[in-house]
Amino acid sequence: MTTADQNELFISPSANRLYAEVIIPLALPKNYTWEVPEQFQSTVKPGVRVEVVLGKNKKYSGIVKSVSPDKPESFKPKEILNVLDAEPLVYKEQLLLWQWMAHYYMCSEGEVMQAAVPANLKLSSETILIWNEAFGDDYTNLGDEEYIVAEALELKKELRLSEVQQLLDAAHVYPVIKKLIEKNVCHVWENLQEKYKEKQETYILLHPKYNNEDELQELLNNWNKAPKQMELLLSYLHLMKTEGEVTQAELLKKSNATAAQLKGLVEKGILKVEKRATDRIKGLPKDLKIDFTLSEAQQTALNEVEQVFSEKQVCLLHGVTSSGKTQIYIKLIEHIISQGKQVLYMLPEIALTAQVIRRLQKHFGGHIAIYHSKFNPNERVEIWNKVKSGEVKAVLGARSSLFLPFKDLGLIIVDEEHDPSFKQQDPAPRYNGRDAAIYYASLFKAKVLLGSATPSIESYFNCMQNKYGLVRLSERYGQIEMPAIDLVDVRSVATKQKGKVALTPQLTEAIQQSLSDKKQVILFQNRRGYSPYLICGVCGWIPQCQHCNVSLTYHKAKNKLTCHYCGSIYPVLQTCAACGSHNFFQKNFGTEKIEEMVAEQFPAARISRMDYDSIKGKHDHDALIKLFEQQRIDILVGTQMVVKGLDFEHVELVGILDADGLLNFTDFRVNERAYQLMEQVSGRAGRKNGQGKVVVQVSNNTHPVLQFVREHNFEKLYHFEMENRKQFFYPPYSRLIQVIFKHKEQHVAEEAANIMLQGLKASFGNYISGPAEPLVNKVRGQYLQELLLKLPKDSQLIDRCKQEIEQQIVIIQTNKRYRQVNIIPDVDPV
Repeated sequence: MTTADQNELFISPSANRLYAEVIIPLALPKNYTWEVPEQFQSTVKPGVRVEVVLGKNKKYSGIVKSVSPDKPESFKPKEILNVLDAEPLVYKEQLLLWQWMAHYYMCSEGEVMQAAVPANLKLSSETILIWNEAFGDDYTNLGDEEYIVAEALELKKELRLSEVQQLLDAAHVYPVIKKLIEKNVCHVWENLQEKYKEKQETYILLHPKYNNEDELQELLNNWNKAPKQMELLLSYLHLMKTEGEVTQAELLKKSNATAAQLKGLVEKGILKVEKRATDRIKGLPKDLKIDFTLSEAQQTALNEVEQVFSEKQVCLLHGVTSSGKTQIYIKLIEHIISQGKQVLYMLPEIALTAQVIRRLQKHFGGHIAIYHSKFNPNERVEIWNKVKSGEVKAVLGARSSLFLPFKDLGLIIVDEEHDPSFKQQDPAPRYNGRDAAIYYASLFKAKVLLGSATPSIESYFNCMQNKYGLVRLSERYGQIEMPAIDLVDVRSVATKQKGKVALTPQLTEAIQQSLSDKKQVILFQNRRGYSPYLICGVCGWIPQCQHCNVSLTYHKAKNKLTCHYCGSIYPVLQTCAACGSHNFFQKNFGTEKIEEMVAEQFPAARISRMDYDSIKGKHDHDALIKLFEQQRIDILVGTQMVVKGLDFEHVELVGILDADGLLNFTDFRVNERAYQLMEQVSGRAGRKNGQGKVVVQVSNNTHPVLQFVREHNFEKLYHFEMENRKQFFYPPYSRLIQVIFKHKEQHVAEEAANIMLQGLKASFGNYISGPAEPLVNKVRGQYLQELLLKLPKDSQLIDRCKQEIEQQIVIIQTNKRYRQVNIIPDVDPV
């Protein structure tokens, strides 16, 4: 985007009539324009929220994108109803990020706004019924339910929809409301309400006259009644001396008193009650305390990063696991904060933020905040406001933290940059947090540091092309050796069930040795649940989800079968639907079964599990990680959650239980992903006290990726992958756009995909694969078809292709038969 394009968004209002382009949180193909009434011309500016009506009477709060004297030619715009902010909610950099994201990822700016702005800063349109004074008091034509609502309306003058539901004790009240409106008993008003409310806390203060010590002494000496109130007052004086400020909740808890006793002191004029707005997230003192010294290798890497930043915007720090990349990040953050600028530190998983935030708070105190989807809406608003004001200098967060309204961003750190969790899957915008971060940083002329022990092929390719700088940190902190990799051939282990082996004798022996040495163990299995599927022992029938074409996973703790695609839960089957037999076998093993088996084999060990089923609450990650850090857990069984970036001092052994499952996906990135997962999980072993050990259970032990993992050799993997991708024209040699078609009828989805193919064939026929069914061809009752475009890296060609795809979507959906087909373009799918 040119500077002229950017400036065009921010024309200062000067003409008599002004028109505002407003983004509202809907998937509209383009933004609508409203007229700015004269009384709002000085207050409507880019970034503020305004109240507007779209359609007959549906109200929205939208964000002004631009203001212009140019009236739309093709329609008469409605007027803006109200301006909701004195100051912009977002800065121009955020609006430019939304615009770029909508264009690049083929969605609307409204969809980006919906994802970006915390729920409690978006206003909700809530229906209100208003009493019609002209109706009078003749209720004879009203039914019983209509009478109840009309009587309440006459008394209260207005009722919300939720109140009508309570009155009638029914969820479906629309027929009653419709009749009341038709009979002119009431009319409807759409009222916009802001959901965010400040948190109020009650503080207790001493009456000003008792600030005089003589007055206070006289009060205490002459006290002769209400001993409980006396105890309460003494507790208050003690708390005030030690804490400085006293809240009502804290005082009542400390003194073991009642609210009535406190009220007595207030009525006597001894204490005062004051309500104050308070933060939901308690801040720490704003310290800067860097109490470590970098090793020689780390200092060299830091100097090289700073040298790259003097020439390039983006630098990739390729540091092996446990090389101390986080300490380099801390030094860079210190440097940026000391300049008065802000830092964004992005991690792919919420699980990682729990451990990293403790490290960062130790060094930066209240300068740093954490932001991710597990915070409640009010907490997210408070962090949003602190970042916007510049009060918070550094933010640690998952990909959604990218949308925060930074004031003066100096650096973005994208740790574990290779991780597919940085890509948003559903709903739109389907953005990659790493790539969007690079664009966002460019708007501030900020620097971006990508960090990983196993970089993505695309990022490493950009370094080889001299687009990014590259800094290598190839030794572990403290010069500890990389873990030894032991490949165990599971085919050599006979099993009674003739199924997969969960724990080979070699791994069992290694676990026993680690436990004897008072060391910890991590066991990695990339499937949760107890058994990934059940199978009939007579006819081979496998229970499947009714809404998705996938087998159901057995969860023993719940004694239920669960679909991991749509979340549907089914009772455990005792009878085969095909042949009627009762002979079911459990096939394969998930983390739940591993936990049970390990508990049986090592009864004295303390075992815990870390997966989606066991980690639910906001603080569950942190609680489990703390227990493991404190060596109160001996063996941790988990899915990918245990793989990424966690730092445990006493882990000696890592077991990868089913490497075949990682190597056998039907995806062009399968080798890259398998290497990354195995190298990352092996990196949890032997980080502080001597060389660790990794046992990899696999049947195909000649697979080339296993040799690269064994040697910890990313360079070999890179060259191996580049050869394959060049041959089949996959990224980084091409750019991918996937178009997904979803419909409840299989043939309708197929027809729509073929129409899209015919429409694109003339211009892009050489680049199209499909349409074809994906491996899982039905999810949540919708059948899927996919088209894949592998395009040359030509920005003009790619833009033209995007335009044609969007035109084809419009053409397809104007046909009544295909109106319900959900067509989803996904740019740079992972």
